[in-house]
Amino acid sequence: MKQKFIALLTILTISVAAFSGCTQGGDSRSQDVSSGSISVGNSSLNASLGNNALENSSGSSNASSNKKGADQSSSQENITSSSSQEAESSEASQLSVRFGSDGSSFTLYLYDNPTAAAIARHVGTASWQLPIYHYDGYENWEVMQYYDIPSRYEIPSDAESISSEAAGTVYYSEPNRIVLFFHEGEVSGEYTPVGYFDYTDEFVSAVENNPVLEGWGNKLVFISQQN
Repeated sequence: MKQKFIALLTILTISVAAFSGCTQGGDSRSQDVSSGSISVGNSSLNASLGNNALENSSGSSNASSNKKGADQSSSQENITSSSSQEAESSEASQLSVRFGSDGSSFTLYLYDNPTAAAIARHVGTASWQLPIYHYDGYENWEVMQYYDIPSRYEIPSDAESISSEAAGTVYYSEPNRIVLFFHEGEVSGEYTPVGYFDYTDEFVSAVENNPVLEGWGNKLVFISQQN
């Protein structure tokens, strides 16, 4: 009887030990799985945070790039505007005029209008050597003369009716003709004001005594930008 009790007790002890071992193993595996789940969760979280950081970095980079592009565009516009203003300001407001190849130089003061600006701009590309139409007996020859400009030069006109001209004034007459009144005159015409010369005895003498160029049969006027 005593031996049976001992055997039963032994079996019971072994069973309890085995059950306890299984439970601990299960808990351990459960903890490992749980730990693994947490690890995986952390990895996902870290990956998500990394993606967000990358997106933020990309967004910042794009914003910086866009700002830089906008700044460059604005800078280019400023340069273009500045260049345009410099080009406009470089247009001469005065021109140098000689009556005859050996004549003295006189200043033609230009008015501020598109016609005068166009003449100054064209003269800036190539000095003009223009024939003068001025002969005794020609209508109004005592007070005026005119110079034909080559037709390749485009010059705008804003003509007005003129009937009285001051000495030394210069006009533009379509098509492509400059008119100079070297004396006061009363000549009716459709002219665009271009500029004027200082009216002096030296100026009048240079105009009136400009010799006919040998071999050409007419006088010449030389127009250039001032040095």
